[in-house]
Amino acid sequence: MSKCVYCHERKGKRSCPALNGIICSQCCGEHRMTRIACPADCQYLDSSSDYQQKRSGERFAQARKDFYKDLFTLGDDKAAGLFNFIETITFGYFCNRLDGQDAEVITGIQSLRRNLSPLHIPTAMAPIFAEHLKKQYEVFSKQKDQPLPDTTLATEVLDRALKFVTEFSGGGLQSSRFLNGLVGYIRTYHPQVAEHLAKQHDSGRIVLPGQFTPTPSPPTQHTHGHDCGHHH
Repeated sequence: MSKCVYCHERKGKRSCPALNGIICSQCCGEHRMTRIACPADCQYLDSSSDYQQKRSGERFAQARKDFYKDLFTLGDDKAAGLFNFIETITFGYFCNRLDGQDAEVITGIQSLRRNLSPLHIPTAMAPIFAEHLKKQYEVFSKQKDQPLPDTTLATEVLDRALKFVTEFSGGGLQSSRFLNGLVGYIRTYHPQVAEHLAKQHDSGRIVLPGQFTPTPSPPTQHTHGHDCGHHH
């Protein structure tokens, strides 16, 4: 009996081109397009891919919420706005691509980070998405209605963004877990934003939808009482 190439426990029943082996239907259903970098022509990426994308978005939602809390603590709207810009451009570029990989996003952020550094040294031609992100940032930075962080804050945000994307991706060489989570999140929780960004892709002006960036929760007001446990 051929065991599943992913879990090594259940019997493999489906040929998995991504893992070059036989996978069980349960692992295929649970991990496709999240922990397994499925090729676009896989026969099992049918109507169920929408369901998998939604699940990816749900997993992404909490991690994203926690990350934005850190960004607001770091630099309020300016810090959050920079990562919102990265999410916006990334979604527009990859929303209709099944072959996108997280490594492309990571390389793009690294390239932008180097470009913003005061010690920036010109390098060879960057990958396509990295160049796209850089050009869009140049447009974005010239818009007077966008709060821009200074260089120090921007590089800190990009360093944290690299850590966030890499950790969520899981470190696989061909992982698309972050991209699937981002695309699934926006399409599931912000369908109007998803439609707007898809139409806006490759247009001249970048408009970041306000409802796409979570707002920080106000601090909870506490009234001291006899049972609050605080000593006066």
